[in-house]
Amino acid sequence: MIRVLLVVALALTVTASCGSIVYINDVTRTASSSVEAARAAEADKYSPYYWTRAEQYLLKARERAAHADFQAANRYGRLAAAAAQLAEQEAASARMNPTKQLAPAKPQDATP
Repeated sequence: MIRVLLVVALALTVTASCGSIVYINDVTRTASSSVEAARAAEADKYSPYYWTRAEQYLLKARERAAHADFQAANRYGRLAAAAAQLAEQEAASARMNPTKQLAPAKPQDATP
């Protein structure tokens, strides 16, 4: 009986810790590296939408992990990595072909 309880307790401990292990791989390694690669490709200049999206998803992933919600943190980490990769691709494409660069934002008129 004690052996069965020990096995069950061990199984619960192992499965409960999986979220944090996946977090280390998905967020700490993959998403952070992808965001840094996008930063190096000047995605903030050439791909502001995907760059901002990647940064915000990475921040949200770290916030959810701080609350021990590793399932949500992992999901946001995967979204951050995907957005960072798109930002990096878009930035590389814009640098290669300057005619397709994004137009700067137009200032909003204060008069209604």
